[in-house]
Order: sequence, then C-alpha cells, then structure tokens
Amino acid sequence: MTSEERGPAVEKMVDNTDQGRFELYRGDELVGWLYYTHLRPDRYALLHTEVEASHQHQGVASAMIRQVLDQIRGRGGTVTAICPFVADYFSRTTEDADLLDPRHPGYPDRATAEAAEREAGR
Repeated sequence: MTSEERGPAVEKMVDNTDQGRFELYRGDELVGWLYYTHLRPDRYALLHTEVEASHQHQGVASAMIRQVLDQIRGRGGTVTAICPFVADYFSRTTEDADLLDPRHPGYPDRATAEAAEREAGR
C-alpha cells in the first residue's frame, strides 16, 4: 500500500522549548517549525517560520500557524507577530486578532515585517 492509499499523515505539533520553536510533524517527519521567544507573563514573539523544501507550497506554514495559535490560546497567551508570514496571516483574518498582544502586537503586515528584517540585515 502506498502512502497515498493510506491517506494523509497525522499531524502533530510539538513545543520544543530547548530549541525555542514549535515543530510540525506529519507522521514521523518534521515538515516545518516556527521559532519563538517566550516572554513573560505569557507573550510569545513569533520570530521565523521555516518549511522543509520538499513540503513547501503544501499549506504546511498555514497549518503550523493555526496549530501554534491554538496552543497559545489554550495557554492563555498572547502573540507578538515578528515573522513576515505570521504578520501576513494576521493581516488576512480577524479570527485570531484577540491573540495579538495589545501593547506589543508586532508588525501589521508582511511588507512591514520584511522591511524591518531588511533594515536589521537579516
């Protein structure tokens, strides 16, 4: 039986606190991760999203952000959007706007976040 015949692999989100990143697994394979800094009291600065090259353009980053936000919501946390992809997500939906930290929301959109990265030389 091929992997297509078995159906889609089960997704699992892991908070790898040692690496400072949330990791998305499909089956046993690490397909993407989102680096963060955990600030007190429960604010998460979402810094950078990466997806394995073999899994790009398959909705991995969006699925990962959705699951990360669900975990942060479950912890009663807030988010500061530093990553351009995360900022883009928040600029396209109001569904999770309540998770943005009111004092430190981060960048309002992808273009602003990317400009800040260029200015910082990243």
